[in-house]
Parts: sequence; structure tokens; C-alpha cells
Amino acid sequence: ALETLKMFEKKDSRVKSAAATNLSFLYYLENELAQASNYADLAVNSDRYNPAALTNKGNTVFANGDYEKAAEFYKEALRNDSSCTEALYNLGLTYKKLNRIDEALDCFLKLHAILRNSAQVLHQIANIYEIMEDPNQAIEWLLQLISVVPTDPHVLAKLGKLYDNEGDKSQAFHYYYESYRYFPSNIEVIEWLGAYYID
Repeated sequence: ALETLKMFEKKDSRVKSAAATNLSFLYYLENELAQASNYADLAVNSDRYNPAALTNKGNTVFANGDYEKAAEFYKEALRNDSSCTEALYNLGLTYKKLNRIDEALDCFLKLHAILRNSAQVLHQIANIYEIMEDPNQAIEWLLQLISVVPTDPHVLAKLGKLYDNEGDKSQAFHYYYESYRYFPSNIEVIEWLGAYYID
């Protein structure tokens, strides 16, 4: 893939930008951040309005821990294409890192309006409500999430934990037991079930 894409580097700016965008993403996946950043710069310089190139550049900056700068690249990508879901998702993650929880929630709720059944988006919204210490909303969103991924043992265990914290032992048992059925070697779940049976 790298060899093929490098052949397009010499072409006109739009093709060059598209090739550089893909090269940047491939290097990012291989965790070669310096190369990913170089190609992201090349892609952005070839076509300043390429939202994927700006998102890739944001990703390389994010990986280096500069979250404020990453947010700027994601926002610019969204100004160029308001339907760029990758930029919106990553902007939400960036706001979470910056502890700007309300803005993060806003990003993920906008995404949910676009991607109704995205497990990642539903998980992020539930997690933000948990951070905001709103267990009822977290439970609501996790219930939506298990309607999309009904066999995820970690989501089921999380529901069990939230119900347990709320004092609803029967619902907690139900979700912990379901989690145990799909993944019987989670020690925390086994410990909870053991204590429940002793009680």
C-alpha cells in the first residue's frame, strides 16, 4: 500500500493530498508518528480544505499529547466538512482529555444523531455520564449499547456495577451473571457473584 501511494506523490495537488492523507494514516497505524506527521503536513499543504488530512494531522498531534492543538485541527476539519464523523469523534475524545466534559458530551450527542447505532459513540456517552456522576443516564445509554452489542461482557459487567451502586441487587445480579456467561474468567465478576451467593 505504501509503495502504491508513493507513486501518486508527484501528481497534481488534489491527488497528492489524497495519497499523502492515506500514507499519513498508514504510518499512524504503524505507530510511526514522525512519518505520519510529515505526510499529514504534505496532505494539508497540498489541499488545505481536506478534512481527512486535517484529522490525520490532529491525530498525530493528539498522540504527542498536545490536545489543545489537536482540537484546533479537528475543528478546522469540521469547518471544512461538518459531516466528518472522525473529526467530531476525535474532538470529543480530545475534550475528554482536557476535562471539558460538557463539550465532549455535546460532540458525542451530535455524533449519535448521525450514527444512531455506533457502539463506540454509545459507550462514550455512557462513560461521560458516569464521569458526571449521573448513574441513571449512564445506565440508560448502556442499555442502548447492549441492544447493539448484546454479548459484550465488559458492558454487561459495567451495568451490573452501576445497578449494584444504586442498590438494585437483582438487576446487578442479572447483568453480572450475563457477563459471566460470555466471559467466565473475569475475576471481579466472579468475586461479586461469589459474595452475592454468600449473602
